Amino acid sequence: MKHSVLLVEDEHDIRELLEYNLTRDGFNVRAVGTGEQALSQVNAAAPDLILLDLMLPGMDGLQVCRKLKSDSSTANIPIVMLTAKDEESDIVTGLELGADDYVTKPFSPKVVVARARAILRRKNEPIPGEEEVLNFDQLTIHPGRREVSVAGEAIELTNSEFRILHHMARRPGWVFSRYQLVDAVHGEKHAVSDRSVDVMIVGLRRKLGECGNYIETVRGVGYRFRV
Repeated sequence: MKHSVLLVEDEHDIRELLEYNLTRDGFNVRAVGTGEQALSQVNAAAPDLILLDLMLPGMDGLQVCRKLKSDSSTANIPIVMLTAKDEESDIVTGLELGADDYVTKPFSPKVVVARARAILRRKNEPIPGEEEVLNFDQLTIHPGRREVSVAGEAIELTNSEFRILHHMARRPGWVFSRYQLVDAVHGEKHAVSDRSVDVMIVGLRRKLGECGNYIETVRGVGYRFRV
C-alpha cells in the first residue's frame, strides 16, 4: 500500500523536483503552493505525511502547522518542515507547535525522501516493550495504543513526544543525554540541536501538567524519568 504525502511548497521548481522524486519512490503525492490549499487538501483527505514549507505566501507554514496540531482530527499527521532559513528560532517554533522533523534548504531530494520514509516507519513500527502498560500514580502510558492519560484524561502528544516519554519511563531513574533521546526518536546520525530536544521536553511537561514533574533535568547531562 502506497503512503500518501501532501507537499506544500510555493517555489515551483522545488515543488516539481520533490514531487517527481517522491512519486518515483512510490508515494502518492498531492502538491500545492499555499497554506490555504494545504488545509483544504487535508480536509478533503488526510495524508499520511505532510512536507510543509515554512515560507509560504499568505498563511505561512507555522500557521498551517499550528492549525493542524490544534485540531484532534489532524493532530497526529506527521509534519516535516522545509525551511530556507537555518535560524534555530524557526525550527524551535515548529517543534513547539508539534512538527516531527525538519529539513533546511538547500537540500537533496533524496534526503527529503529518506526523512519521509523514516518518519512513516517510526510511526508504524512497534515500540519495544509495547505490551507493557506503564502506570505511575495518575500517569498512564499505553505503548500499544500510543495513548497517554493523566488522571484518566487523554493527553494529545506528537509521535516524537510520545517516544521520548516512553523511552525514559521504561527506565525510571536512568539519565539520558540529549543525543540518546534524539537517537531514540529520530534514529542515529540525525542532526538536531540541543535546543530542539529541550523544546520537546518543555512541550511534554506542559502537556502532562502536574505529572510533568516526573521528567527531571540533570544539569550538564540531560534528562531522566523520576523514580
